[in-house]
Amino acid sequence: MQVSAILRHARISPQKCRLVADQVRGMPVERALQTLMFSNKKAAGMVRKVLESAIANAEHNEGADIDELKVASIMVDEGPVMKRMHARAKGRGNRIVKRTSHIKVTVGSKSK
Repeated sequence: MQVSAILRHARISPQKCRLVADQVRGMPVERALQTLMFSNKKAAGMVRKVLESAIANAEHNEGADIDELKVASIMVDEGPVMKRMHARAKGRGNRIVKRTSHIKVTVGSKSK
């Protein structure tokens, strides 16, 4: 049994978010939540909320036992990019690229 939750258009670059996702991939959910709670990264809060949503989906929709769940997979994909202009000297301009992410967390029961 695998249940997932998705956060789309998160305002953080996928590169920064993958650093946090790699830390908790494959962990039991209780340990993953503790790791994310004490992380200083901005992405940790976003990933934690998506993980909590996936846990709630598993409990409510599938009747899963929370103690038996582990993080089966975390995928951080690139979302749409917002393009902005930054004024420079002599009437020129530079492009600012504001990246977004799609975060998908899948939890599943532990295989013994």
